[in-house]
Amino acid sequence: MKKLVAEFVGTATLVFFGCGSAVLAGGEVGQLGISFAFGLAIVAMAYGIGPISGCHVNPAVSFGAFLAGRMDAGEMVQYWVAQFLGALAGAGILYVIATGNPVFAMPEWGLGSNGYGEGYLGDYELTAAFVFEVVATFLFLVVILGVTQKGSPAMLAGLAIGLTLVVIHIVGIQVTGVSVNPARSFGPAVFAQGIALQQLWLFLVAPLIGAGLAGLLFRVKLLEADAPAEDTSK
Repeated sequence: MKKLVAEFVGTATLVFFGCGSAVLAGGEVGQLGISFAFGLAIVAMAYGIGPISGCHVNPAVSFGAFLAGRMDAGEMVQYWVAQFLGALAGAGILYVIATGNPVFAMPEWGLGSNGYGEGYLGDYELTAAFVFEVVATFLFLVVILGVTQKGSPAMLAGLAIGLTLVVIHIVGIQVTGVSVNPARSFGPAVFAQGIALQQLWLFLVAPLIGAGLAGLLFRVKLLEADAPAEDTSK
């Protein structure tokens, strides 16, 4: 239960801070500020709840960890439930705050929803959006699974993961708004409805494909670090 509560809180925090930076302060902080808001939210949660649940806060991360052999299917599904509910909570809190402004009107792709096509940020089409989400999630999981494997410097893992998410956002905000996280996409889309909800499928499927590829590469040891040689001199 501690792990699930941690995943709920962590995912809610990511959605609230990350999407909130775009909705409540996007005009002031710009794309770079939004990128750092997502990344720093992950850094904070990595050190805040990482010792409890591993700070997945992302169904794609849990899926990658499952395929890499680091968690079982039952635990993965429980993490998914906590993560999707946490994303709904984070988006709900953001919705309550945003609607407190008398001039607020829910736009298409509102509350920081992910999307693609004409009218969405850089107007990138479906193929570009799908490829970006698969590749970005794959690289994100390579970093996550790499820095959390045995022998890696554990104290720097949260910082490495958070900064990777910053870079991914710097590159991809204009393409899809950056998901690499089905729960992060789910929460805002449920409140935004309309086209954001219609396009949600891509942000559920593509990140899982990218994460699955990374997880399998670690499963077959192609990206797993070699164990240190045993000292036989003693």
